[in-house]
Amino acid sequence: MKQKVFIARPIPQDVEDFISEHCDYRIWNKKDKIPADVLLEETKNTEGLLATNPAVTAEFLQQVPQLKIISNTAVGYDSFDLKAMREHNVLGTHTPYVLDETVADLAFSLVLATARRVPQLNKFVKQGKWTKETQASELFGKDVHHATMGIVGMGRIGEKIARRAVFGFEMNVLYNSNTPKPELEEKYGMEYSNLDSLLERSDFVVLILPLTPSTRHLIGKEQLERMKPDAFLINCARGAVVDESALIEALQQGKIHGAGLDVFEQEPVDRDNLLLRMENVVALPHIGSATEKTRHAMVMKAAENLVAGVTGRVPDNVVKELKDLV
Repeated sequence: MKQKVFIARPIPQDVEDFISEHCDYRIWNKKDKIPADVLLEETKNTEGLLATNPAVTAEFLQQVPQLKIISNTAVGYDSFDLKAMREHNVLGTHTPYVLDETVADLAFSLVLATARRVPQLNKFVKQGKWTKETQASELFGKDVHHATMGIVGMGRIGEKIARRAVFGFEMNVLYNSNTPKPELEEKYGMEYSNLDSLLERSDFVVLILPLTPSTRHLIGKEQLERMKPDAFLINCARGAVVDESALIEALQQGKIHGAGLDVFEQEPVDRDNLLLRMENVVALPHIGSATEKTRHAMVMKAAENLVAGVTGRVPDNVVKELKDLV
């Protein structure tokens, strides 16, 4: 008899076919996000759940006693209550590796777009403001090549960003992480730095680390004041890693030169957010992994994790905090 699972989002047909080979399933095929009460009702009698950043709380888990695994179709899993999942013996999986290069591309696009003012000058041209009277200095940006990049978080994606910086743009790279990575230092000529020094020395500060209680508002007023006045902050991690009110103040007062943001504390971002009115801010709608090929690979990996979890095998991508449950 096949195990029952619930798929809480539309997925490609070939991924759905793969799940159907191994499981009995129900699926939420609407474009709108599934309501919390519907998700709970559908999950009550299932052993597996596939979803994107579901709010996994102790209260939720108490009402789904048959659940064995929650397969997240994303890398970040800050929506998981890991303590509660451990108490209820529910595995959590995610989708690392398949999106690393794609997110690194996006991070570097924000570096280039902010430094060379690409969105701002695109608008300038399309509005007919480029005339024979335009002064060359009005179009100036900042050099990326040979500048110093500070990467906060040196995991898989951080390494891919460092590779682009060193070999593509001959940048000097500083990095900060929980532990030094001597093998990467040798490979890329990088330098380990404490956070304060990294902020003070970098022309571009790139955030690519998970959101945890210790990283929430890691970058606040004090940290922004340590940055160079001509430096840029690039956030491809999670919005709440940065104190947005402090960032707005720093940009308004010229304490940093600009910011490239793929993530916000509230998503979708409030249309009245002051960051959206600033010419020196490039804002994107959380699209780090948003290519068709990569998103398909992420969903397929999530499906493979799901099937493994409900059929008694060990999924490839159990989150590190719950690996001892398998």
